[in-house]
Amino acid sequence: SLSLVATVLQAWATLSSSISTSPTLKKICLGCKYDLPPYIEPVHGLMQGSWSCFLLLQVEEIRRTALPDHPHIQQLEKLADETVSRLSGAPGSLEASWLSLQCWVHAACLCALQALKRKPDLFLCSNLDVKAVFQCGVLSLKFPEAPTVKASCGFFTELLPRCGEIAPVGQVVHENGKALLQAVLEGIGGQASRSLMDHFAEILFALNKHCFSLLSIWIKEAMQQDGFPSARVTPEQKENFSQQILSRERVNKRRVKEMVKEFTLLCRGLHGTEYTADY
Repeated sequence: SLSLVATVLQAWATLSSSISTSPTLKKICLGCKYDLPPYIEPVHGLMQGSWSCFLLLQVEEIRRTALPDHPHIQQLEKLADETVSRLSGAPGSLEASWLSLQCWVHAACLCALQALKRKPDLFLCSNLDVKAVFQCGVLSLKFPEAPTVKASCGFFTELLPRCGEIAPVGQVVHENGKALLQAVLEGIGGQASRSLMDHFAEILFALNKHCFSLLSIWIKEAMQQDGFPSARVTPEQKENFSQQILSRERVNKRRVKEMVKEFTLLCRGLHGTEYTADY
């Protein structure tokens, strides 16, 4: 089990892998808390060598929900607080002000959502790394806590309509929208609670409405992956879902939600079972 921790930590050190390995690390923390002391120093090293808000966000989430009272995790919390203090000292940095909220992803998404609603021109500020905020939102979609996922979904449903009016947002969505779609499909495929499917459908609806040409490319590429978003669905079922999402019915939000609910049941192997009677 210790070699597994080492492997996960190596992947966790990079942003592209940290998004997918964070849930695994959290599960390891829950099941192997007394085997973690040898890995406290390596994690220290990873954090000291990076100013990435994502590693800090994940450390805080793991500490808060998986190991709230574990003495060794307190060392990581102290280092995270020190790094946040350094970032918060950067004048005019909106990203730093969000990090200062104890790196809570939920709070960050809510702050971003309110900024979009009340003062969207903040996303034109040169001190705001829109790409980092976007990737933080994608990371939030993968967290197991429903309030965090809902906040992130709300952020994206507010952000995507701004693609045409705020240039930095449009550029980030163009360059990173495929990662967003991938996270949404993973959630629909079984990684997220079924109670959250309407929220994921809202993101698909927004992508369809504001990024249709890109979505048609992204969803085709995503569905070509073997076993994605679930090994339980066939290539034909994936193709059918993709065509439904891109059909004329895409303008009907209620129908999009129905499509998502039906597909998530297929992905979970629950379609046609007694468990779906009230779904």
